[in-house]
Amino acid sequence: MLKKKTIGALIAAGGLAIGLTACSSGGGSTDGGGEEGTGGEAGGLITIIVNDPANPYWKTEGDLASAKAEELGYETTVGAHEGDTNTENTLIDTAIANDSVAIILDPANADGSIGAVKKADAAGIPVFLVNAEINEAGLAKAQLVSNNAQGAALGAQEYVKQMEEKGKYVELFGAPSDNNAQTRSNGFSTVISQYPELEKVGEEVANWDRTEGHDKAQALMQANPDLDGVLAGNDEMALGAIAALKEAGDLEGVVVGGFDGAPDAVEAVKNGEMAYTVLQPVAEFSQTAVEMADEFIRTGEAPETEKQAIDCILITKDNVDNMVSPFVYEE
Repeated sequence: MLKKKTIGALIAAGGLAIGLTACSSGGGSTDGGGEEGTGGEAGGLITIIVNDPANPYWKTEGDLASAKAEELGYETTVGAHEGDTNTENTLIDTAIANDSVAIILDPANADGSIGAVKKADAAGIPVFLVNAEINEAGLAKAQLVSNNAQGAALGAQEYVKQMEEKGKYVELFGAPSDNNAQTRSNGFSTVISQYPELEKVGEEVANWDRTEGHDKAQALMQANPDLDGVLAGNDEMALGAIAALKEAGDLEGVVVGGFDGAPDAVEAVKNGEMAYTVLQPVAEFSQTAVEMADEFIRTGEAPETEKQAIDCILITKDNVDNMVSPFVYEE
C-alpha cells in the first residue's frame, strides 16, 4: 500500500473540480484504432471519469488520479457518470473533443461501457480502467481492479468467525451491472456455504447506496425479526443497514460486515457498530493507472498484462488503527 506521506502530498497537490470542463487541449499520442503509439512528450489533458463523488470511495479515486497526473505534468478534468451509460458516453465524447491524451475511467457498466471505450480507442485515445471491468478484452490498455474474490473470501472468513459459525443472515447486493457485485457475492457464498448452520434468509439489491441499503435492510428485518447478521457488498450499504438496525433498536448482537474501507466504515469498526470492512486498494490502483498512462504517452508501451487485480486487506478492531488516512493502510 502507499505510504502516508506520499498520499498526503498527492492530496495537497490535487484540486478536484467535479464536472467535465476541459483545462487545455492536448492532442492524442496514439494512432487511431487502438494501435500502439510511438511515444512522445508528457503533457496535455488527462480526462478522469469516476462514478459518483458523493461516495468517498469514488471521490478518493478521482482526487488521487488527478493529483498524480498533475504531479507528472498533465492537466486534468474530472467528471462523474453516476452509473449512467448515456452520461458516460457524453463524457467520453467531450474527452475526445478536448483532445485528451488519455482517459482514466471507472466504467459504469460491464457491458454498457464497451461502446464508450471503443469510441475513445477508435479516436486514438488510450483508456485505462480502474475499479471495475468491462466484458471485452483488448480495448483498454489496462483494467486495474481490487482482487474482489480474495477480498470477499477474507471478509466471509471473518464473518463466519464473528457469527460463531451459526445464525440467520441477509445479504445486500451491489449494482448488478457491475461485475464486482457478483464476484463478491460468489466469494461470500463459497466460504459461508461450508457452514451449514449459517442460513441466508434473504437478499436484496441495494446498488452500492446507503439510502437503499437502509431501506432494503429495513424490509429484510421486518420479514426476518430474528436476524443475526447483515452481509453487505460495500460499506455504504452496510452503513445504511446499521442505521436501520439502530432505528429499530436491534443493532446489538447483529453482525454487520462491509467492503471498501471507507472512512465512515472505519469509524464504525472502531466504535463496534460494524464487525469489519475489507479495504480496497483504491489509492494504489488510481495512481498506478495514471502512471501507466504516462508511460504509454511517453513510450508507446502498454502494460504487458491488461487485467490486473490488487489484493485487499481485512480491517477489524485489531488493526483498524493502522488506517492512517482515507483508504490508506500502514503497517
